[in-house]
Amino acid sequence: MSKFSQFLKQVLPGPLAGALRDARDWSRRAGDWPMATFHPWRQESIRKLQVLRDQHRGQRCFIIGNGPSLKHTDLSLLKNEFTFGMNRFYLMFPELGFQTSFFVSINDLVAEQCASDFQALNMPKFFSWRARKWLQPDDHLHFLYTTYTGPKFAKNATGRLWESATVTYIALQLAYHLGFQQAILIGVDHNFTTQGKPNTTVVSEGDDPNHFSPAYFGKGFRWQLPDLETSEMGYRFARQAYEKAGRQVLDATVAGKLTIFPRIDYLSLFNR
Repeated sequence: MSKFSQFLKQVLPGPLAGALRDARDWSRRAGDWPMATFHPWRQESIRKLQVLRDQHRGQRCFIIGNGPSLKHTDLSLLKNEFTFGMNRFYLMFPELGFQTSFFVSINDLVAEQCASDFQALNMPKFFSWRARKWLQPDDHLHFLYTTYTGPKFAKNATGRLWESATVTYIALQLAYHLGFQQAILIGVDHNFTTQGKPNTTVVSEGDDPNHFSPAYFGKGFRWQLPDLETSEMGYRFARQAYEKAGRQVLDATVAGKLTIFPRIDYLSLFNR
């Protein structure tokens, strides 16, 4: 919570403080909107996103988190599935022997430090409009208008998408936009060894214990501590949106701590 929000909470009644905070957040978003809508790079991304809409109607996809549970998940079963990789999951590509169908990253610190890796990816890839500071347009790249504030679930990814403090929520909105009937989460452990105030920027002092690889956010990497409460708010929006449309989000994470979505055994999803 920002200092301004804390101040409002202390001196004003709850509803009034919330209204003022929402007005301030809307004002900030309104300043970003023209460039995020009419800039030629965004216009091209909007055109490409419109082409992608509902291309996978009725199909299923796997959204791959980056938790340690991936070390106990047989990812080889995903070779012929539609998959979303996120943030630094590309570190797994050499071991897997295949790439994910789509790739998503929205965090500014990750984009800044991994820009050359992201630029080299050659599948449909999706980044926050803010990442234009580090990334150049290419045939595979889509800039998304994502915001920190203004909670919502976007069924159409050409407009504004709320981040809900997790790239997984953006992937769920993209999967909906693409028409997937079923989105299955794996590696979304929803549990971090490193503790501290949510959204605080820290510098990794050694091997990363929070992800599938110790090099994921390895020594010297700048990253932000998770905000699990805000993430859960978004996940509830996602479940409601999917179920209202007769679609489904399932959680097949091995020993995951997230309780928002129906759980399913990962191996039961495959005919072996």
